[in-house]
Amino acid sequence: MKLITKFPSKAVAFASCAVVLVAAALSGCSSKPAGLPGDEGSARKVAVQLNWFAESEHGGVYQAAADGTYKEAGFDVEVRPGGAGTPVAAEVILGRADFAITNADDVVLFRAAGSDIVALVAAMQNHPRCILVREESGVKTFDDLKGMTLQREEKGGFVEFLRKQGKLEGVKEVPYQGSIGALAGNPKVAIQAYLFAEPYLAKGEGMQVKTLMVSDLGWNPYSSVLVTRGDLIRSNPEMVRKFVAATRKGWQNYVTDPTLGNVQILAANQHGMTQDALTYGATELVKLAMPEPMKVADVGTMNAERWQKLVTQMEEINLIKPGSVRPEECYDLSFLEPESTGSSE
Repeated sequence: MKLITKFPSKAVAFASCAVVLVAAALSGCSSKPAGLPGDEGSARKVAVQLNWFAESEHGGVYQAAADGTYKEAGFDVEVRPGGAGTPVAAEVILGRADFAITNADDVVLFRAAGSDIVALVAAMQNHPRCILVREESGVKTFDDLKGMTLQREEKGGFVEFLRKQGKLEGVKEVPYQGSIGALAGNPKVAIQAYLFAEPYLAKGEGMQVKTLMVSDLGWNPYSSVLVTRGDLIRSNPEMVRKFVAATRKGWQNYVTDPTLGNVQILAANQHGMTQDALTYGATELVKLAMPEPMKVADVGTMNAERWQKLVTQMEEINLIKPGSVRPEECYDLSFLEPESTGSSE
């Protein structure tokens, strides 16, 4: 299986977004957002932009497309895979996509940069970010990383958080290479990873590995978050409500039985995805989408406290300027059922 990095540079993404927005302003061109009143046909055309190549972390969207959930809700959905540096915010703000999948910390960064991006559904309550080490390294906790070499992205939020927590003191930090190669060659190397990707690859190479979940330390942004732009919420709230409901149902169906969604993901992913890897990923994802005591009906929930905590953390580690982002503007809980907006810590 070909391994590709899951962590596009935020600097590249924001630079791309800025270029696209400026170009549009200068040209005076506009694009009619799909899904607004006046669209022709019985099914409303909607485009969803992914933040990465099709994988299990996008399973709910593909499931809703595959099992007819979107169709039943009156939508004709185009799912657009992303990749490194995909300008998610620009695609949504300019109306080339109505919705997108991203992570909660990216929503905060988008808003800090001036983009009116709003979160609607959070598929994964616990973030899949982890540090991957070999069992023979002797590392049991983050405190044991001292003396290790860590491959990581230089400016990721989780990295700044680990530094703030003192967990990288005595650790040699080097750029992430996008593969498990260094881990295989040296037990004193640790790498950043996603729970449902690199551990599978390492085990496939015969390595016994241990995952240190960054969420256990308190850095836990919602992941696989459905977002849209503020003006679509204001201009067509009923359409947004229906799409949120359909997407949540897609996620609930995916964590129950991902078979149909995985068929679509395999067809869309042209970057080395295999059936076994996807099955492994979908299984691991369930633990993140439904940490106990959550039930299937709770999948997709968010709460205000989590968003407030995230914005505060990002201010404390200097990812955003204090006061530059109002937490309550990052999300909209009104499209979730009242009984499903409670605590999901």
